[in-house]
Amino acid sequence: MKRLWRSGDPFIWLTAGALALALLMVAGLIGIIAQNALGFFWPKAVARVTLRDGTVLAGQIAERERVPGKPGQYRIKLKVANRDLYGADFRWVEEAGIAKQEYRPDALVVERSEWGPLVGTLKEVRDAGHAIAAGAGPGWPELRKRLPEAARLRREIRRIETGEIGAINYAEEQTRLRLRRLELRGVTTGPRVEQFRREMATLQTRYQEQEARLAALRKAQGASVVVAAEGGKDKEVALAQVVDVYFPNAMGPLAKSRYYLAKFWEFVADDPRESNTEGGVFPAIFGTVMMVVIMSIMVTPLGVLAAFYLREYARQGPFVSAVRIAVNNLAGVPSIVFGVFGVGFFIYFVGGTIDRLFYAEALPTPTFGTGGILWASLTLALLTIPVVIVATEEGLAAVPGGLREASLALGATKLETTLRVVLPAVLPSILTGLILAMARAAGEVAPLMITGVVKLAPSLPIDGFWPFVHLERKFMHLGFHIYDVGFQSPNVDAARPMVFATTLLLLAIVMLMNLVAISLRNRLRRRYATAAV
Repeated sequence: MKRLWRSGDPFIWLTAGALALALLMVAGLIGIIAQNALGFFWPKAVARVTLRDGTVLAGQIAERERVPGKPGQYRIKLKVANRDLYGADFRWVEEAGIAKQEYRPDALVVERSEWGPLVGTLKEVRDAGHAIAAGAGPGWPELRKRLPEAARLRREIRRIETGEIGAINYAEEQTRLRLRRLELRGVTTGPRVEQFRREMATLQTRYQEQEARLAALRKAQGASVVVAAEGGKDKEVALAQVVDVYFPNAMGPLAKSRYYLAKFWEFVADDPRESNTEGGVFPAIFGTVMMVVIMSIMVTPLGVLAAFYLREYARQGPFVSAVRIAVNNLAGVPSIVFGVFGVGFFIYFVGGTIDRLFYAEALPTPTFGTGGILWASLTLALLTIPVVIVATEEGLAAVPGGLREASLALGATKLETTLRVVLPAVLPSILTGLILAMARAAGEVAPLMITGVVKLAPSLPIDGFWPFVHLERKFMHLGFHIYDVGFQSPNVDAARPMVFATTLLLLAIVMLMNLVAISLRNRLRRRYATAAV
């Protein structure tokens, strides 16, 4: 036994087992998330279930589980949808109470911009209230012909609302602020005031013209579809509210694959709808990536400079040791504490001061004196700066002292030695700290909830209006989106697949950013390893 322990084999097996257990846990976590997320976009068949008491239900089977207290019996969770008709999206049905279960090819699913999906059969297509096609046979070709035009009108209305009218509203607000700025200076009359008032009148005229265009487009949206739901209930849906229509039971593997890819693209490229439970998450993706980029720009120079001073310039002693211990302890401070500091210092003090000095005409409405992506990024920079400092210090400690001495012996100054010898050698360690900082910042939610993140952002931090980058704006974040949809949604059961899909997407984004940084770090390591040889 002593010989076995002296050989070191048990320790090798122990460490290998710990590594295998860690990998198994990570793989299991990702596997569970992927299993629940990847099937979210696949069109599930619609089952028509007839119960023994004569009740008829139609919906997609979401789950199947054992009946509590009844050994050997199972029940299914049927997504009957039609929330505005039935009041609930799901219904549990015991398999023992099912008399008949069939999959009719005429089962229809209508995705709506409001009230979720509608399940039933196509009854008729109407235009301006008059039936023009009845039944699935003649109705589907007519509906398929009108859907592209309805989508075009919907996109045109959306473009006018967010484009032309959005630009007019922005210009009106800027003109109003210029007038207010003149009023604060005591200028209430004169050529500049008259010019701004004429601009306001012109903008108001343009706004009324765009409103007239919107009214005409909405009037053209007269087509609708009538869906016959189970239970003898009919529901008429305007094509302006129809996002998609499909017959899942009649779709083959190729058609389902095309639908899957289209829905995945919609998920990553479109805006959310229905309280974030449907649609896409593009604003959240944009906000997450932009926040991490701003945070990285802030934390990298600050962390690197602090580490260089502590290791290269500061006289080592009790005070520096205390500072180093304090920096290490900062990594264990709860993130919400950083959020409270960000609110008190960045938002109320710094932002309030900026508003009083540069945006007085907008008060009492705050510009920088409220939560925004800049303050959220600075708060996370404070949260992650200990990681960068520690990683950079470890890299500096690993740089051989002979390199510094050789550089100084050749006549280089201390600054030249730091910039041309030490800094290139420590770049891989800096990138290691940046990788850890990005991974932590991308998943943080608590400090963001009080420093600028919102459930639904009306506009992105980057747009086509001067100065193009608006750091004062609030933003969406994938981590907060997961929390909001999973725990604040009015319909948690229906939103659960969206939670897993968003979680998998967040993991993929973090892994992608880390892979880019890791590849860059490895290139630098190979480069300077070759140079050292």
